[in-house]
Amino acid sequence: MARGKDTTGKPLDPEAQAEDGGGQGSSSSDEEFEGRVVEPDESSKTGAAVDAVDFSDAVTDGKADVQSVVRDSRIQEVLDELDNDLIALSSVKQRIREIAALLVIERLRKEMGLATEPPTLHMSFTGSPGTGKTTVGLRMASILHRLGYVKKGQLIGVTRDDLVGQYVGHTAPKTKEAVKKAIGGVLFIDEAYYLHRADNERDYGQEAIEVLLQAMETHREEMVVVMAGYKEPMNDFFLANPGMGSRVAHHIDFPDYTPDELMQIADGMFEQQTYQLGEEARQAFLEYIERRVERPRFAHGRSIRNAIDRARMRQAMRLFDSEGELTKEDLITIEAEDIRQSSVFSDIEEREPDEDDPSPEAGKH
Repeated sequence: MARGKDTTGKPLDPEAQAEDGGGQGSSSSDEEFEGRVVEPDESSKTGAAVDAVDFSDAVTDGKADVQSVVRDSRIQEVLDELDNDLIALSSVKQRIREIAALLVIERLRKEMGLATEPPTLHMSFTGSPGTGKTTVGLRMASILHRLGYVKKGQLIGVTRDDLVGQYVGHTAPKTKEAVKKAIGGVLFIDEAYYLHRADNERDYGQEAIEVLLQAMETHREEMVVVMAGYKEPMNDFFLANPGMGSRVAHHIDFPDYTPDELMQIADGMFEQQTYQLGEEARQAFLEYIERRVERPRFAHGRSIRNAIDRARMRQAMRLFDSEGELTKEDLITIEAEDIRQSSVFSDIEEREPDEDDPSPEAGKH
């Protein structure tokens, strides 16, 4: 099975590919489900592919050993992955650590017989595309699984198209099927605000919202819902649907990356793919970033990955057309010209667009 990559370009070892993965099985309900299923990799040493902890072992003689839970559940590995794999996002990492601490202490309180109520764990991730929301959602699924809050470490990713039908009676079954898939894991709803279209009274999105509201309450101890999207539209969505907003306990904002942080992400991607940048090429790529962030449809980590793919293609064409033998140094080196050929450096938009090019012609071919 193909591996996915996070916004730094590093493989998501514990999970199947987030972008293209799908559920297995041949039942009719599986065929109707159109979202993506990201499951733990049982052969991996990281992620969610470990058994949940028996918390009774952490409580003896009326005393609770917090560090034994952290050690045995190996949640520190997941937190370390966030620190190592994601550039910046310190506020996001801190919130995830706080949630992990809450989960550990609540389990220990329960084992010691203290009055406790299962914490509300539904979340909202707000921020621009490519800022790590799906990656953090995957890591959150791992933490929840390892601490026994969900039975599986999988993440089910859906959008409006996966939940809302095209005719009367189609939406509820589609939404319920997505919920069924997510039981025991995390339901990740990208651009959740598209479920609500106030300007269209006949839109079926509201039906999906009502099914989700019921599921978030009924299955609150079996499934965690994460709703993601731009900050302002998400705020409007919660204002228009107060029942939804009241069920979300954790609102986490993902800040935009700075150009220097995006350059660090690029450095990691180049290194992982065994490419190197000379000083002039590195300066050219930083200039590319500074220009690209000002253009439409910039998607942070994803746009950086696309830019690297295009630079690799230009390098390949340059080497393909060259005469003579190629050295290892030739094969791993990205030159400044491989980057500056991007239309981002030109005022002329009628040239071959980059994969993440903001020009009107981008994406037509």
